[in-house]
Amino acid sequence: MELNVLNIKGEDTGRKVILNDAVFGIEPNDHAIYLDVKQYMANKRQGTHKAKERSEVSGSTRKLIRQKGGGGARRGDINSPVLVGGGRVFGPKPRDYSFKLNKKVKSLARKSALSYKAKDNAIVVLEDFTFEAPKTKDFVAIVKGLNLDNRKMLLVLSANNDIVYKSVRNLQKAKVVTALELNTYKVLDAASLVLTESALEIIENQFKA
Repeated sequence: MELNVLNIKGEDTGRKVILNDAVFGIEPNDHAIYLDVKQYMANKRQGTHKAKERSEVSGSTRKLIRQKGGGGARRGDINSPVLVGGGRVFGPKPRDYSFKLNKKVKSLARKSALSYKAKDNAIVVLEDFTFEAPKTKDFVAIVKGLNLDNRKMLLVLSANNDIVYKSVRNLQKAKVVTALELNTYKVLDAASLVLTESALEIIENQFKA
C-alpha cells in the first residue's frame, strides 16, 4: 500500500512511502486482538476491591437466638451474613488481574490492528515535526490541515517529545504516543492513525519479523 507523505499543513510533500505488507497487510486475527485488548484492560485494573466477611465485621459475638425451634434460619452473632449489616459471604478480595500473553500473539494482534487501519484507509503519514514551544493552537492547525478535526486521532512519534505532548494533552479527541508505546487497544480506539515518517520506520522494523 502506497501513501503520500504530508506536511503539517496537510499538503503533499511529493514523497511517498510503501507500507510493509508484513505489518500493514496481513489477514487480521480477531482472537489475537481480543486477547491483547483483554490483557491491556486487565492490567489497568487496580484489583483493590474488598468486602468484609463475618469475622471482620465489628459487632458482638453473642448468639442472638436459640439454634432450633424459632422457625427461621439458624444464625449465631449479629455479624451473620443473613442479617442486615452482617458480613458478606464470598465477598471480593484484593487480587491481581494481569495474565501472561505470548509475545508472538501480542505481535500478531498489533499487526492485525494496523492492517485493519490500512484497509479502512485510516492511516496518515506525516513528515517529522516539532514546535518551538508548547501551543495547543499550533496542533489544532495541524489537525484541521489533515481534515481530522472531527475524528478521534492517535499521533505516533518516533521518540518522546514533551513540547508536542503538552500541545496535545488538552484535546479530547487527540492522543500522542511513541512508536514503542503503540499497542492494540490504542490503535483500535482511534478513528485515524497519524504516523510520522521516523515512527513508521520504527514500527515496521519492530513488527516485520
